[in-house]
Amino acid sequence: MVRQASPLTELSVQYVKGVGPSRAKQLGRLGIATVEELLLAVPRRYEDRTQFVSIAQLIPGRLATIRGALRAKHFLRSRGGRPLVQADVSDHSGTVQCLWFNQSYLVQQLAIGEELILYGKVEPLGRRLQMIHPELERVEPAGEDSADGEGGEAALHMGRIVPIYPLTSGMGQRWFRRLIHTVLTQHLDQLDEVLPEPVRVQQRLRPRRWAVQQVHFPSTWEELDEARRGLVFEELFLMQLRLAIRRAKLAARRKPQRYQIDGPLRLALLKQLPFTLTKSQQHVLEELVDDLQQPAPMLRLLQGDVGCGKTAVAAAVMAVAVQSGYQVALMAPTELLAEQHGRLLAGYFEPLGVKTTVLSNRIPAASRQPLLGAIADGTISIVVGTHALIERGVSFQQLALVVIDEQHKFGVAQRTALIKKSAMPDVLVMTATPIPRTLALSLYGDLTCSTITELPPGRQPVRTLLQPESARQDIYRLIREELRAGRQGYVVYPRIESKEEQDVKAATHMARQLQQIVFPDCRVALLHGQMRTEEQARVMQAFVQGDVQLLVSTVIVEVGLDVPNATIMLIEHPERFGLAQLHQLRGRIGRGTHPATCLVLSAPVEESVEQRLSAFVSTTDGFRLAEYDLAFRGPGELLGRRQHGWVDFRVADLAKDQAVLETAREAAFALVAGDPSLAAAEPTAPKGRGSR
Repeated sequence: MVRQASPLTELSVQYVKGVGPSRAKQLGRLGIATVEELLLAVPRRYEDRTQFVSIAQLIPGRLATIRGALRAKHFLRSRGGRPLVQADVSDHSGTVQCLWFNQSYLVQQLAIGEELILYGKVEPLGRRLQMIHPELERVEPAGEDSADGEGGEAALHMGRIVPIYPLTSGMGQRWFRRLIHTVLTQHLDQLDEVLPEPVRVQQRLRPRRWAVQQVHFPSTWEELDEARRGLVFEELFLMQLRLAIRRAKLAARRKPQRYQIDGPLRLALLKQLPFTLTKSQQHVLEELVDDLQQPAPMLRLLQGDVGCGKTAVAAAVMAVAVQSGYQVALMAPTELLAEQHGRLLAGYFEPLGVKTTVLSNRIPAASRQPLLGAIADGTISIVVGTHALIERGVSFQQLALVVIDEQHKFGVAQRTALIKKSAMPDVLVMTATPIPRTLALSLYGDLTCSTITELPPGRQPVRTLLQPESARQDIYRLIREELRAGRQGYVVYPRIESKEEQDVKAATHMARQLQQIVFPDCRVALLHGQMRTEEQARVMQAFVQGDVQLLVSTVIVEVGLDVPNATIMLIEHPERFGLAQLHQLRGRIGRGTHPATCLVLSAPVEESVEQRLSAFVSTTDGFRLAEYDLAFRGPGELLGRRQHGWVDFRVADLAKDQAVLETAREAAFALVAGDPSLAAAEPTAPKGRGSR
């Protein structure tokens, strides 16, 4: 199904009554440019203003809706000089005082004796009660013209389930509700269905126009739930339909390369590994090898928790490609990680006669040209690099396998550029950042997913402790004991340099203090992203070799360092890191057979941050932490905004709508399987926030 453009997808919101150029610019900041986007700008929450209570029933601390008559009004000034309107509103049961700051016009607008509807939070005022800045509606006399034929404009804001929208500066809820009501009245009948009728009937979904009307101004909570489910299904179905079409197109392609699966190089590589693959690694390797034997190119996501051995599995797949006469390219997001992969793969392959190299921008021009020549003529079989791999001048003789590590740190265009270095390569993307299932199905739904579920034998869970500032000296004592026992450790800070206006410790200053004052008898080094690449490599190599005992760093060590002797880590200001970052940092220790401890030192923080840190301390399961992060921070924050092509859904919530996503995916893939002609074109979908 290819969605045809409707008039509402082309009609600018600027020409809606009450908008104009200035308001259109404000709406643009919300990702709203057309009338259809405005109709699909759903509320972020709702307030129940259906139940009126008498003033005598008001309870301090709770929200309430009341109806009463204005008995008194006064213009005053607060102690700070701000204009203040004070009013007494009464019903048959009592009187409540209302206060509005900076709204002096209310004194002229409100008339003694007129009926008002008020909604707000009730606060104690001695023996009386008050409402500060309640929302206000004047009850129109019976028979007057109304905004919606059912009680005037007040019916949009009071006496109903009231929508609350995510807005921008200079835009009020009441104005936006009026705008939505106007657009519904004038344009709802032009809104097209986008779901195929058989799918809508099968899923028992009400018409789209009904769902849009109800999601803005619901009649009941039950109908709101039904309307929202329909719009969530629609949004997720269209996304999954695009993924299903993309996968169908890929499955129809035929790659030229043919592999020798059980050749001598693969067998020799597995034999010389200093460990035996776990059952989970073996299972995933079988899945990847099976993909290589298929006529269509492989497109697979390999994920697993920190330290589960993804690189070893990828190396075995590389061996299959190399023994078959092909080349391999591995792209990593940082030079630190690329160097780490380069050393590891060189250690695996060069004793077996396979040439490997690391290609980065730090290679001098004099050395670069011969290196590029060796890649182009096939002399070098395995090339590891950063973005340098996708630059002009980098060509391969016969690139068959592309491996992309920590792929969420790359944009779609960067991944595509590497893949285009070959006619039709097999592609393996890897991540050590566990991805919740809903996010994986949304962002990588066209990929087949493999997950390594075991850690290598002997690997012990890292003990994690959340500590207050008062425990700093005890923390330093624990670190000192580990270093004196011959182990190594990390201290991680969120900043490189201190900023005067913020009380945040920084790596550069603390590295000096830790070396000179706290651990004068230990070898301390500093590592951060603004250091020259050669200096980074020197420090990292010294730490790997044990010449540095304590590495003071920023989040640059999140990936790329594998030092089994490192057993202790201190993370300062953990509230400034995401859960995924904290988990990756913790994964730098406990990679050997010795017990490991991660200490997170935090000042008192707000409750939501404390909950997040408590979750980090309570489990070392990266997938559980990823689900928690998705629920609390959302997909954009979890992955980072560098993930180009990602759409922030307007209606769907991936943390809550997994069941709907599974159903929508099943329906979309079934539709494409039943009608292969759908793969001839890419469907379009309503744009989400941030999709421009």
